[in-house]
Amino acid sequence: MAELSRVEVIKLIAIAKERIALSGVDLSGLDLRKLIFVLANLENANLKNTNLSKANLIKANLGRANLVGADLSGAYLEEAWLNYADLRGANLKGANLRGANLTGTVLIGADLTGAYLTGANLTDAVLTGAKGLE
Repeated sequence: MAELSRVEVIKLIAIAKERIALSGVDLSGLDLRKLIFVLANLENANLKNTNLSKANLIKANLGRANLVGADLSGAYLEEAWLNYADLRGANLKGANLRGANLTGTVLIGADLTGAYLTGANLTDAVLTGAKGLE
């Protein structure tokens, strides 16, 4: 897995404009809040403990990504693909997940308080201990 810094990611976003390809890249622990990843391919990326709060991830592919402990509070994830992603302990407070594909996603201990889940596909998602689903 390749490892990039925040500055390198910002440069790549500027060049790609949209549909940035970061599949399998190690972005763990980076501060990527408020960045724009519309239509980005982040499949199999390591985003463990990454700050993606208020990031724009509309229609992004995060399938099978490692998002353990990631901060996705207030993130825009409409129609994003999060199928089989690992979101154990992730912060999804106030995240917009309208129409997102969460098939088989692991959300053990995740905080979904105030998250927008209208039209989201949660088929086979693991929600043990997830908060905010009352």
